[in-house]
Amino acid sequence: MLNESQLIQRIEIALKKNQPLSIVRIGDGENIVLAQDSVWPMRKVLKEPWAQLAMRGKKGIPMLDLTLRDHLVKAIREADIVGVLPIDDKKIFAPSYLKRPLTDQILKHYQITPQLMCDATVMRDCASNSKFWNLFKGKRVVVIYKYAQDFSYKLQKDYSISVVEKVTFTHYNQLTETLALMEQKKNDFDVALISCGVNSVILASEIAKKTGKVAIDFGKPAQFMTGKPY
Repeated sequence: MLNESQLIQRIEIALKKNQPLSIVRIGDGENIVLAQDSVWPMRKVLKEPWAQLAMRGKKGIPMLDLTLRDHLVKAIREADIVGVLPIDDKKIFAPSYLKRPLTDQILKHYQITPQLMCDATVMRDCASNSKFWNLFKGKRVVVIYKYAQDFSYKLQKDYSISVVEKVTFTHYNQLTETLALMEQKKNDFDVALISCGVNSVILASEIAKKTGKVAIDFGKPAQFMTGKPY
């Protein structure tokens, strides 16, 4: 289990050595998607307010959808670092049964044993750590987010970070074209910061694998930094 400092060090090494690195995170939303017809029956999934919002198009994913679930499983299995919630998490607003106990159940079901893990909320701490942002000085950054333009402006204005590509991403159905774009641009960027909800897990894992770059599931801090919805 990596702490914040160790995670930053891993990113720094990957950037210096031009090595691929994918950081993904499992929260309550990912748990609900992964639980579909695996550790939970569909009728139980359907009772969750988060799943109901997703079915109304509010989470940027198809729901109910086993193809998405299996894509997410593959992404987590292939990721370099997997964020999980601490047993006693108090940072995210969700019932405790949707947090770490469900993650552990899911990982066991799919026989996934991450080699490296971190706190799933670690990016909230990284976002206020100058050492984290200093990693990207002089690097070419891609931003993938619903409000990519706003996030890019914030990074350039507050941290003097060079954003070379701004990808406006709102739904899972953009995944194929976004991954194709990243592969096409693989020689033009060094790191991708991704804030696309559940889709971030798949994007981070696939981008690192396809481009050999650092890809980070950055998450909610993009919302906090821009004042825009997640």
